[in-house]
Amino acid sequence: MTYPQLSLYIDGEFIQGGGRKEQDILNPATNEVIGQLPHATKEDLDRALAAAARAFESWKKSSPMERSKILRKVAELARERAQDIGRGITMDQGKPLAESTGEVVACSEHAEWHAEECRRIYGRVIPSRNHAVRQTVLREPVGVVAAFSPWNFPFNQAIRKISAAVGAGCTIILKGPEDAPSAVVAIAKLFHDAGLPKGVLNIVWGVPAEVSDHLIASPVVRKITFTGSTAVGKMLAAKASALMKRSTMELGGHAPVIVCDDADVDLAIKLMVPYKFRNAGQVCVSPTRFYVQEGVYDRFVAGFVEKTQALKVGDGLAEGTQMGPLAQARRVGAVAGFIDDARERGASVLVGGAPIPGSGNFFAPTVIADLPDNARLLNEEPFGPVAGMIRFKSVDEVLARANSLPYGLASYVFTQSNRNAHVLSTGLAAGMVSINHLGLALAETPFGGINDSGMGSEGGIETFDGYLNTKFVSQLN
Repeated sequence: MTYPQLSLYIDGEFIQGGGRKEQDILNPATNEVIGQLPHATKEDLDRALAAAARAFESWKKSSPMERSKILRKVAELARERAQDIGRGITMDQGKPLAESTGEVVACSEHAEWHAEECRRIYGRVIPSRNHAVRQTVLREPVGVVAAFSPWNFPFNQAIRKISAAVGAGCTIILKGPEDAPSAVVAIAKLFHDAGLPKGVLNIVWGVPAEVSDHLIASPVVRKITFTGSTAVGKMLAAKASALMKRSTMELGGHAPVIVCDDADVDLAIKLMVPYKFRNAGQVCVSPTRFYVQEGVYDRFVAGFVEKTQALKVGDGLAEGTQMGPLAQARRVGAVAGFIDDARERGASVLVGGAPIPGSGNFFAPTVIADLPDNARLLNEEPFGPVAGMIRFKSVDEVLARANSLPYGLASYVFTQSNRNAHVLSTGLAAGMVSINHLGLALAETPFGGINDSGMGSEGGIETFDGYLNTKFVSQLN
């Protein structure tokens, strides 16, 4: 298959060439160059800002029915084009084709959900103390949005932000992931073909710090939304807050999994192994710290290792591949650093533990046991195919250990005790808790973290909160 042509998308126009700087796009399974990505010039960024500002003046007055119609059409087109978009994702990001295509199909629901919810952006009437006064609350679009989306789920993360902005009546400039850009260009084509007016959506590329600095500093931009690392998120949030611009931040995680003695161990293994190694562990909600109670520890670890050993690792386009390469060559060394640190601290590598020889950024699915609490793997987000196993004795103990980090995104619990489920779900310092199944990231549910894992939610009825201003009107008749 030919890799898709890449471009900027500004004011309704797909733009390439023109002497712009271009970036090589690599296939992480082979590290071969498969495409060229044009970077935006300063003039391109200013044009995008001007287009978004101009389009906002009319789009903010658009009917919710019009917005809903466009978002529904995007969902329809996404399903029709899922195979082609998915192949592009696998070629530049690396995940298995089934995961890539599944990402596109599943995320068509996000466009549909926002199509429904944007018709229900309600204000309210507040009973007045004076019968001659009418008090109303209005919800109005915040303005031009600057959005920054990551490479691990290039379609998912971008369409969430775009759908929320468009549905709320905002306009948006999105800088997608330069390492895995094809999905974002495909999204621009979906909205373009669905009839979105010029300037409502703009896509730019470039050196991340340069683009973010330029967009955030512009008085045109009124809201920032970012998905990515905690370190970068804190820098962007600081810049936005210094200019009194609101922000939504979906940042890093280090998700604990708590398996109690009374858990259905076989179910936990069945769910957690593929979930841990999905997208080679490059997932913000990926389970990373496995706290297993003493009574079932040996059984759980043995079963987890067995299923891990059976995983087929390879090119995401090859039939039967269950885990692809890491997205960038630099990630191989980063993951290896966690393994080296664990070994130095006396941990046991039960399976994997090293890069896979040959071309591409492949790293063996890895399980490590006997980890001391000061191991890097238990304190820093690994963002790779590594699972750490830790014993625990009591629920109180495991809560303290699970909550010992500043992260607070996702968490997972396996128990058949209602008491344990209640204590753990209320005690875990996390934005999301999933008990005895995998129930996160649905279109109708809020997705977001607390503490160093960010602020604000995407999805669910909370999805528009960050894109709307609240205006109170008090009128004496």
